[in-house]
Amino acid sequence: MIQIYTGNGKGKTTASLGLISRSLGRGNKVCLIQFMKKNYEYGEIQFLQKQNNITIIQTGTNQFVGPNNPSEKDIAEAQIGYEKAKEAIISNKYDLIVIDEINVAVSWNLLELEKQLELMDIKTDAEIVMTGRYASDEAIAKADLVTEMKEIKHYFNAGIPAREGVEF
Repeated sequence: MIQIYTGNGKGKTTASLGLISRSLGRGNKVCLIQFMKKNYEYGEIQFLQKQNNITIIQTGTNQFVGPNNPSEKDIAEAQIGYEKAKEAIISNKYDLIVIDEINVAVSWNLLELEKQLELMDIKTDAEIVMTGRYASDEAIAKADLVTEMKEIKHYFNAGIPAREGVEF
């Protein structure tokens, strides 16, 4: 099955991390591939690195990606993420594969939509979760489950910055 978590609200990656916890709790093997998030300081990564049965792959840089002018490095890192995701799916080693922020990578032209759709077409028994704002209509149509996180109100808009242990 393929799940997509998208929308402009907070919680897409967080929801996928909850599913990772549930899967690890059942003794499953998990692979987490993150686009545009090469930062091992995130609290969830620090926690997950201490768990058994999980492979964590981060691609990108620790700099913000400009959606209108991604650098060659950002594009190259997204290609690495795509290759790692493809390898993980084909390997049949994992019960759950989370491909975090792939929707954004496609929307910001770091990765071609065709490559995301190709990942969705690979036959596997693994549960595949793809996260990020801006999921394409084509990816939504191919998915088995789509959840949209909708922002109603966010304290960031009131000037409250991201907080350690809550946002990262």
